[in-house]
This record gives sequence, C-alpha cells and structure tokens, in this order.
Amino acid sequence: MCRSPREATGGIELADIVREVAARLDGDALCAEQHKALRAIAACRTAALGGHVERCEGCGVELHRYHSCRNRHCPKCQSLAKERWVRQRQAELLPTEYFHVVFTLPHALNRLAQWQPRLVYRLLFDSAAQTLLEVGRDPRWLGAELGVTAVLHTWGQRLDQHIHVHCIVTGGGLDDDGTWRGAKPHFLFPVRILSKVFRGKYLAALKQQWQSGALDNDTCRLDDIGALLTLTELRSTDWVVYAKPPFGGPEQVIAYLGRYTHRVAIGNHRLLALEEGRVRFRWRDYAHGNKQKVMTLDGPEFLRRFLLHVLPKGFTRIRHYGLLANRTKRERLAAARKALHTAPPEAPKPETTAEFILRVLGVDIHRCPRCRGRLIVIATLARSYPQWATGPPGTTP
Repeated sequence: MCRSPREATGGIELADIVREVAARLDGDALCAEQHKALRAIAACRTAALGGHVERCEGCGVELHRYHSCRNRHCPKCQSLAKERWVRQRQAELLPTEYFHVVFTLPHALNRLAQWQPRLVYRLLFDSAAQTLLEVGRDPRWLGAELGVTAVLHTWGQRLDQHIHVHCIVTGGGLDDDGTWRGAKPHFLFPVRILSKVFRGKYLAALKQQWQSGALDNDTCRLDDIGALLTLTELRSTDWVVYAKPPFGGPEQVIAYLGRYTHRVAIGNHRLLALEEGRVRFRWRDYAHGNKQKVMTLDGPEFLRRFLLHVLPKGFTRIRHYGLLANRTKRERLAAARKALHTAPPEAPKPETTAEFILRVLGVDIHRCPRCRGRLIVIATLARSYPQWATGPPGTTP
C-alpha cells in the first residue's frame, strides 16, 4: 500500500498527490501552464523554493520557514491573496442591494473549451457582462448602467467541467442624467430574458470567430466548430442563468466575494486519502438535496480533471464592467455616491506584511510559537531543486 506521509495524521494535501502521482501522467499531453502548476504545487513551502531560518532569542528554538509558490492554482497560496483583494473591494461598495447572477455554458461546449480555453472563457465573460449591461440599460427594466464583478469558475464538485461565471451586480445604476435608478426590491431581471440574450450573444460571437478562422488550429478544426454550431442542444434549449436572492448587505457581499474569488478547483480540506494510487475526496451533490458524498478516482484521472481547470497564461479570471470598469471606475463610483447621497469610505490604512498576517490569520510572525519570545533571522536557505524541477514531478528533466 502506498500512502502519503500526511495521511497517517489525516492531513492529505494536493501537493502530496502531485508528488506521488504526476509521474504517471502523459507529460506530452500537458501544456506549459499545466506543467508549471504541477511543479509549483509540489514545491510550495518546501526546501525546493528556499526560505530562511529563524531563532528565538528567548528559548533558542530554530524554525525553518519555506517560501510559498504563489501559483494561483495552489490551494495553500490563496488565503492571503484573497484577503488583500477583498480589502480593496470594500472601498467600492455602494449602499444598495447586490444581486448574484450565474451564467453557465452548456456542456456541449466543454470539448471546445479544452481546445480553445482562452477564447471560450473570454466569450463567456463578454456575453454575460454584455447581457447584464444591455438589459440594465433597457428602459423597460432599469434604464441605467449597472456595476458588475464577474468571477470565472470552470469546475463542478466532482472536478468535471462546469464552466460558469458568478456575477455580483449592483441593484441599480446611473442613468444618462447621472440619477441613480434602483432596481425593484429583491428583484433584478427575469432570468428567462437573461438566458435568451446570453445564448444569442454567445452563439453570435462564436459564429463570428468561426467564420473568421480564428478557431482553427491543429486540434480544433473549422469543420468541428461548424458542426457544433448546428447542434440543436445549443440553439433550441434554454441556457442556464440562475439569479440568487439579493445579499443582506455590504458585509455579506464582502464575505461572499472572499469565499468565491480565489477558489481553486479543489481545496485540501476536501481531500480524504491517497491509497494505492487512488484519491478519495468529498463532494456535494447539489442535484440530490445538497448531500455530501465521497468519490474515489485513480490518481492520474484525479490530476487530469484538476488540470482541466488550469487557466491559460495571463488570463484574468476576475473582471469588472459598467460602473466598475477599470478605466472609469473612480469617476463613475464618485458619481454614483453623489447620486446616492453617500460619502466615500475611508481609505484602508497601510499595513506591513506582519500586521496583515496578524489580522487575517491571527499569527504574529515575529513571535516564537513556543515561548512567545522574539524571532530573528539567522540564515537564508537557498533553493534546492529536486530532479523534477524542470519537468513534471516524479520525472527526470
């Protein structure tokens, strides 16, 4: 029986699975970003990335602290990044209702997303945002420009492909005269309207890309896309758009954003065991009463599913539109606050790294965990690359 060293204590991590299983993957089938993610996750907070040695001035204990990989697909590196991002968003909240709208692509497009992820995801962002903004500007519904923050998720609970964007939408917007027009209490737009507009915009954009030849490459042929665009499933069925009840207030918006913006496909808390090369993990069955279940996958299949959700290099998975569009955000938010007769929030006070970690994690990095004495750095640890540093973990470069 082959076990991860952490399993005996119930602390199995994604890094353990990567180090043990990645060598069984077909490296030629992986793109550069997938290789990079595997290497980063396996090396995170180990001697491979270097670090430093600290000594307590009180009790003399020495601590080795290793660097984080900071890869956006690593489950150990998102907490602090999430908190920094959320704190920045607090200054953008307005005293209005906020709505949560989810736009989901049909599973018939999953294969295309594997061939052309950058384009498929970009069209999803564009179509969802344009749908919300266009319906919002329609005088029949609101007649104003909304603020939208959109977050891409590509996974389901079983690590399969479930490509969707979560949109946090202001419950109102600015009209052409600079007047704030609020949405009806607890209601934004009919999801039936959103679904039709979203489907039309996405298919029209995809068809334009197909006709221009932008989709053609070695693995994705134009004939394949032409056949895909004629699927009855895509053109005649309703595309799933789900509008959740509005948030109770700005505090709930911030708490929600903190949970969703920096998620990875699976966190360490859901992993149960790695036994004989097979991975057991928890998943929630939303289709059957939100029940929690356990799934077992062969190690390579588990990693194959995980790697489906590694984003293309440089792809932005959190985007802002309308009142929150980056180029005009400062001016548009100032105009919205003026229309709502509310003062801008106080700017957050600057924090050192130590102050930030103490506030977020409750850990004083300058204090000894044993006697609470002061820690001082006594040595720097150079990087110590294992043999898989330039290839998938478990292989020789």
